[in-house]
Amino acid sequence: MLIKGHDDGPLVERAGFWSHHPLAMCRFAPDDARPVPEWFGDDGADTDALSEVLLDDRAWPVFRIPFHGGHSVVLVHRNLIGDYGTDYLLTHGDWPRAEQLAGSDGDCWYGPGLSWHDLVHIAGTPDPTAPGVHDTPARLLLLLPLLTEDVLPPEAPAVVSAALTANGAPGDSARDTADHLLRNRRPAAGHPGGTDSPLSGGSHRQAEPDAGEPDAEESAVLWALDLTRPRSDALADALGRRRLPASSS
Repeated sequence: MLIKGHDDGPLVERAGFWSHHPLAMCRFAPDDARPVPEWFGDDGADTDALSEVLLDDRAWPVFRIPFHGGHSVVLVHRNLIGDYGTDYLLTHGDWPRAEQLAGSDGDCWYGPGLSWHDLVHIAGTPDPTAPGVHDTPARLLLLLPLLTEDVLPPEAPAVVSAALTANGAPGDSARDTADHLLRNRRPAAGHPGGTDSPLSGGSHRQAEPDAGEPDAEESAVLWALDLTRPRSDALADALGRRRLPASSS
């Protein structure tokens, strides 16, 4: 994996970072108000300066979000010249490769993403023994572009609004910003052409159970990732979810 440079996160504390990161969720709202850095407590100059860092092809910024059982979600700015994008990878020290949760090539997003339950659970269960971003509001905002659930619980806007204000967004407009971000979340989709990110290192599966949708207590991402049974069970435990049926491979 061609990852080097800014690992684990002082960048999340830099002025301009949060207006750059969630703005990726705002591209799909042509009829809404145009998002501006001030929504996130930043100004344009700080946002432009951070863009130069985040898009630097010589040192790819990497943000690690460690959670239960030795798992981590890793956000990589994939700054290959001519192939800029982002990858959200699920990693574990005992796995031979990373599994891809989502990725983007410009405006095209692919991968299973995360449900609201799994996103909030990961954000709220940091592993303090592992390097990475441990602050819950920052973790939630880093993970927010992964959200793909169609129906959200009523408390979702308030949770996102609180995370925004904790990271510098103005309190009087944070709820409107949260509503905008959640309204423009992306549905999960397969990668065009069935190809994989250059970082994922393995096959990308979009499997679903034969009997219909996964049980509400099961995590849809468990069906989507190509994991061995022991790794799937360990991930289910880390997510606070029911394990997949014994017949699943």
